[in-house]
Amino acid sequence: MRYDWTPLWRSTIGFDRLFNVLDEVQRTAEEGFPPYNIERLGENHFQISVALAGFTPDGVSLTAEQNVLTLEGKKAVKGDKTFLFRGISTRNFKRQFTLADHVDVKGARFENGMLLIELQREIPEAMKPRRIAIDNAQSTVPQLAEKAA
Repeated sequence: MRYDWTPLWRSTIGFDRLFNVLDEVQRTAEEGFPPYNIERLGENHFQISVALAGFTPDGVSLTAEQNVLTLEGKKAVKGDKTFLFRGISTRNFKRQFTLADHVDVKGARFENGMLLIELQREIPEAMKPRRIAIDNAQSTVPQLAEKAA
């Protein structure tokens, strides 16, 4: 079921990115191919595992643009085979993952029919919490001397 965000668009300002992400989540929840897992390997380390039986690295492309990771697979159609039962899907696909700010793709590799995509969140130093020293109780602000009239 898809939710219509139009009433919220009319009464909110600046939340367009949030509604785009929610719309994308709804859309991808309806798609089931290819199957994938998202694992947290550490506090700032993640891995996406995508089952790509029958695909080769040449038939798959992975693109990171802004905060969107796009995985596309194209399978050449070979018409010389006759199947009695076809349970392994070989259709073309396009799957997109929305990445949070400061999450970067560190690499990808094929392993036993699985595409493993390594992600790392790297928070800039300016955004990390920092400890602020508290000075002694004596005021460091110079006092203005009152002038005698």
